[in-house]
Amino acid sequence: MDFTPTEEQEAARELAGRIFGDLSGHERLSAAGTGTDAELWKALCAAGLPGSVEETGLLGLVLLLEEQGRTTAQVPFAASCVYGILAIARHGTEEQRGRFLPGLRDGTTVVTGALPAPGTVTARDGRLSGTVEWVPWLRDATHVLVPDQDRALWLVRTEDVTRVEAVELTAPWSAGRLVLAGTPAERLGDPGPAAGPGPDEDPGRNEGPGRNEGPGRNEGPGRNEGPRRKAGPGPDAAYAPDAGPAPDAAYAQVLTAARIAFAGLQAGVCAGSLARAVEYTAVREQFGRPLATHQAVQLRAADAHMDTEAIRVTAYEAAWRFDEGLDATGAALTAAWWASEAGKRVVHAGQHLHGGMGADLDHPVHRHFLWGRQLDAYLGCGTELLAELGDLLAKGDPS
Repeated sequence: MDFTPTEEQEAARELAGRIFGDLSGHERLSAAGTGTDAELWKALCAAGLPGSVEETGLLGLVLLLEEQGRTTAQVPFAASCVYGILAIARHGTEEQRGRFLPGLRDGTTVVTGALPAPGTVTARDGRLSGTVEWVPWLRDATHVLVPDQDRALWLVRTEDVTRVEAVELTAPWSAGRLVLAGTPAERLGDPGPAAGPGPDEDPGRNEGPGRNEGPGRNEGPGRNEGPRRKAGPGPDAAYAPDAGPAPDAAYAQVLTAARIAFAGLQAGVCAGSLARAVEYTAVREQFGRPLATHQAVQLRAADAHMDTEAIRVTAYEAAWRFDEGLDATGAALTAAWWASEAGKRVVHAGQHLHGGMGADLDHPVHRHFLWGRQLDAYLGCGTELLAELGDLLAKGDPS
């Protein structure tokens, strides 16, 4: 395997680094609070970065999310790319790709995902009922990708959801509780006559991040057809998007891609936390010496560095396998475990190395701590991930 970025991936990463670096300073992030930075989102979309993942693949997305994580920039980059662009490009029909992808590229359509949540939502006659307790970036989303009891994937417009019950929001991801009660939905890969908006409606093109005013609503292949790589849980599964992939195959691939993408985001969060700790301990003195000269501080920082590199390399490997059409299920669980368990250790170390300053909720390092803990919770606790990985290995999974 070769994790060396292509020229296109490297160019996209450098551009993302400049944009995030210029528009994600501490003062700006503090002013945005728990809301999305609409100006930053427009800048990223104008630069073509969300749409670039159609060309650069999941590994390219992981590289971009690392740059976001370093700054904890408040935009729905990961969710809209993995649950929107990649999911629709791989598993949507040609008509759905033509209808949704242009808005996803320019940021006027934002898709988030209610995954993993199989069994909590039921589908009947193109309508969904059920509750998903925690959905990231729900406030900014125009659509939500929801799995039903059979693991078929459905696209739900949030403007329909908020007529049922207002969402309950949490920081810092504008996350919320998704409640569906006979809500109309469109099945991914199989629109059907009873699903989706009418012929005169343009889904999600009128609302973008930070522009929703309703109650409770305050990250290669051609660009038109999506990546034609192999799909499904095994490397020999054929990809035929317009034929409608089996529900389990589409669900498994989207969940795998999401775990890898958010692990990449955690790698950036940890790298940013560690960088702040190194900078702080190099100038902060104790007993006439910089904190960084104390062996205990050096060992704590070294452990955090090794954990960060483990998160990064496992995310890279899983993304590479995914892009190559290989089974990445086991690799994704491995990356998610490292991101959850090691990520938690790193952000705690970053806060601890700041001493009393680390307890200040207004200090920049606190954002890394908060993001790291929410990513830990979203990816799942280490015990659950290891149990799922163990079951996979017991079945003879090669990855």
